[in-house]
Amino acid sequence: MAEEFVLAAAGFAALLLLLALRCPVGLAMLLVGAAGYAHIVDATRLLAYLKTTPFFLFANYTLTVIPLFILMGALAERGGLARDLFTAAHALVGHRRGGLAMAVIGASAGFGAVCGSSVATTATMGRAALPELRRYGTAAGFATGTVAVGGVLGILVPPSVILVVYAISTEQNIARLFMAALLPAVLAVAFYVAAIGLMVRARPALCPAGPRVPAAERRQALRNVIPVLAIAVVVVGGIYGGVFTPTESAGVGCIATLLVGLARRTLRPRHVIESLKATAETTAMIFVILLGAEVFNAFLALSQAPALLALWVSEQGFPPYGVLVAFLVVYLVLGAVMDELAMMLLTLPVFFPVITALEFGLTTEETAIWFGILVLITVGIGLTAPPVGLNVFVVSGLARDVPIMATYRGVLPFVATDLLRLAVCVAFPWLSLALVRALG
Repeated sequence: MAEEFVLAAAGFAALLLLLALRCPVGLAMLLVGAAGYAHIVDATRLLAYLKTTPFFLFANYTLTVIPLFILMGALAERGGLARDLFTAAHALVGHRRGGLAMAVIGASAGFGAVCGSSVATTATMGRAALPELRRYGTAAGFATGTVAVGGVLGILVPPSVILVVYAISTEQNIARLFMAALLPAVLAVAFYVAAIGLMVRARPALCPAGPRVPAAERRQALRNVIPVLAIAVVVVGGIYGGVFTPTESAGVGCIATLLVGLARRTLRPRHVIESLKATAETTAMIFVILLGAEVFNAFLALSQAPALLALWVSEQGFPPYGVLVAFLVVYLVLGAVMDELAMMLLTLPVFFPVITALEFGLTTEETAIWFGILVLITVGIGLTAPPVGLNVFVVSGLARDVPIMATYRGVLPFVATDLLRLAVCVAFPWLSLALVRALG
């Protein structure tokens, strides 16, 4: 057993070294996995494995859901749907103290239902909302911090690309994971809005009330968001109702988003071409990481370290919740310094067998789904928490006059609510499983 752990530990150390040297994540996992695989068996069998694995991995029909959801988000971004969502939310609550910030959260949640990407949600909402927030006197760091955490809702609200990758990596049902994500996502919106309310009550100058929008403009703004809300209902509701598979739903969402953009003349041919190029680039990046993770996971499976670790943990009689909390702490630490997708794919081969071997009073599938939602929440925290926080860098690129430390200070209260929400979802698994049990 010691030899297997030494080999696996050496593989992880080599991988972290390559990442520290700025080697691309997918390539680093591929190189270390291939070297470890060849060490355990031989180079000939490694070549035979590499000859067939990429084809069978990428020929998987389920994987088509990733580029389709990415394309839907790209079309929605360029079709002005985020701007319409923010305008409608602004019209409804912008006249209240803190209302503009709350409008960002509400619009981000709505856009997340047709996007599935945190970075895309942050960038899109930043361009739509930051000028308005600044125009009405919202504090700079508070404005950029709100946009950054609003972007997290892009992956928390179904559909979520991160959940799709988790489902494929752990062989779970994508639709059930989308069902499980809904209530925690609603909880996230409620916590963010409550945090804004408390902050502006203590410091009204953070986000002054904007002018009341005339009733006619309010009605027009609400009419403008009917198409995007209809797309969200069709995409997510179709999955929940069993009308579409996730892949079919993503295809329907792409076509609907394209048709809405063309009908409203907000999508030009160049926008469609840009969306296709952005989708190809993002999909290629994700697929390279998936291939690297597949090879690295094969190396770990050959070392038998994950299975032996799961057996050892179960034999030690550690409290299941203690093990779970320890793993989540590791995710929080890694999420602050690593790419979130790579972090998840790197750790799942080790953590997932251990978690599913523990007794939480749930079925194995329920444990896998619940753990997926907890991983999703920690990934979201990593997107905003110092010292990295990818969303913070995205919004800082849009607001270059705002010091990045001001944005970090702006996100910290929201990160505190994220930690509270994570604790609530750990303590009450039914929050993640209620819809799965009711609709599954």
